[in-house]
This record gives sequence, C-alpha cells and structure tokens, in this order.
Amino acid sequence: MSSALRYFDEVKSCPHCKENLSICEAPPIHIGDGLGWGSEVLFICLNDSCPIFLNGWEKIEQQYGHHASYRYMELPDSKEKNYMMVGNSDAFKACVIDKEALKSQNKSYQLQKEATEKLKTCVEDKNIAPVIHLLLAEGASRTVRKEAVDYIVPINDLSCIDPLRNHTFKDSALESAVNISINALLKANFKKECPYCSEIIKAQAKKCLHCKEDL
Repeated sequence: MSSALRYFDEVKSCPHCKENLSICEAPPIHIGDGLGWGSEVLFICLNDSCPIFLNGWEKIEQQYGHHASYRYMELPDSKEKNYMMVGNSDAFKACVIDKEALKSQNKSYQLQKEATEKLKTCVEDKNIAPVIHLLLAEGASRTVRKEAVDYIVPINDLSCIDPLRNHTFKDSALESAVNISINALLKANFKKECPYCSEIIKAQAKKCLHCKEDL
C-alpha cells in the first residue's frame, strides 16, 4: 500500500454533497464483473447525508427488492463517475486509510528492507544490528527471519541476548530456533545465564557475580 501515499495529495470531492472523498482500500473483487478494480485504493463519499446515499435505499428497494443504497466513488487518476452498492451505512468506513499509519508502515518496510540487505555482509562486518532488527520485527518475512537466526552464532555478539530473550515471539518455531542459537552462543563463549537474575556469567561460576546467589 506504500504507493497509496501519493493519493493523499489528490483531493477529490463528491459532486452531490461537496464533501471530500475518503481514500479507502479497494475490495479484491469487483461486485459487478468479478474482476479487480485495477487500483489499490478508491475515493469514496462516506457522508451519510449525501443525497445519493439517502435516496439510494428507496431506489434499490423499488428496482431490485434489496435493502441497499449507493456510495459515490471515483478511481485514482480518473474523473469517471461511479456508484458502488452498499448494504449498510458502515460499509467501507473500516477501510479508510490512515495517512500517518500508512507512513509508519512504509517506514517499517524500508527499514526491514535495509536490514535484509545488510544480512549479506553481517558476519563479515560482525554487525548484529540487522539480525536483531529482523528478529524483533513481527511483520518481517518469516523466511528472512529464519535466515537471520543462522547468523547469531557466527557473529558471536552476546549483546543480542537481552533484546531477543525479552521479545514476545508470535511464531513459536522461530522462538525455539532463537533460543537454541542463544544457548549455542553462550556455550561457544563459555558463558551461561544465571537462573535467578538472568545475567550472563562464566559457565564455571558457583556464585552469581550480580545477584550473589549460589548456583
């Protein structure tokens, strides 16, 4: 939906009520011909006081015997007038695109894209940052996140343990793979986590350096 950002610079108004049209996500299927709309977004009049919407109920009831009405609609980069049949007043209101939310999603996508590119040299550069970024990004590709797990041990940077341990993974299989890699990383560095305070200490320690508990 990142391409939809440019449409916020295009202001369209309803010719029937003069209210600005809302930018909404387009349904995947055209209700008339079963095909797509040819656009990710639609400009739709969501004004419940619009004459088209108010008068549409009676018109459709008389012509088709259905309880429905019309919303005025335009496609991006087009001045063609269209009317979409809706079954209730809430139709499309949940599909209105929030500009700030969209900008945030686009920014997150760009950061994930940059981190994915940096995976190619992260071992050589000893750079754990893109690995952590992708593993903490729940919206990132599962394939890319699984690849990132494989770099935890080769990079050999213990600083990744805290953020990964404190993250709540939605994918249990990925979480398991991360935990296995962390344990391997600790073993490779002759370290372990204190069972009481979770601080990283020497593997042979009998007393925790941090919480002073006997191990």
